[in-house]
Amino acid sequence: MNTMHGTTILGVQCRGSVALGGDGQVTLGDQILKHSAVKVRLLLEGRVLAAFAGATADAFTLLERFEERLKDHPGSIARAAISLAREWRSDKILRRLESVLVVADAEKLLMITGGGDVVEPDDGVLASGSGGPVAAGAARALIRNTELTAREIVETALTVAAESCIYTNDRIRVETLPCKT
Repeated sequence: MNTMHGTTILGVQCRGSVALGGDGQVTLGDQILKHSAVKVRLLLEGRVLAAFAGATADAFTLLERFEERLKDHPGSIARAAISLAREWRSDKILRRLESVLVVADAEKLLMITGGGDVVEPDDGVLASGSGGPVAAGAARALIRNTELTAREIVETALTVAAESCIYTNDRIRVETLPCKT
């Protein structure tokens, strides 16, 4: 998979909640165009979280499609994600879209790609974008060695990513949902 430049998205599911966050930087080549973009969204009346890395227009198209799939498959983000991934991979126009979605509800945390992948992490950590590997590593270390909440872990890990990735800034937005017990 190609590395997406211009953002870092991190999802963490632990300690009774799921948090999804992203930085605010928008980059075109070697220029920063915007510092405070909102890449994390609440969908389905606040019951589903979604965030994107990649081309903005492509991501909004995919977010709209994902929200439609959620309505087709109420209560199952996994089925909605699989439906979107299938359509994304097979449609001649959609397959050209360059973005990755990370979505979550009270039960699941998933990454959806244009290659037809729907990935659920083994350890409750998913990251995407240019600073994703740094953020994921920091999140895993924080889960193992602290008692921070999912929100605090996402905020801290994204800050660590911003300190080392030139395509990531520290204007972080995080949304959370309680997990089902």
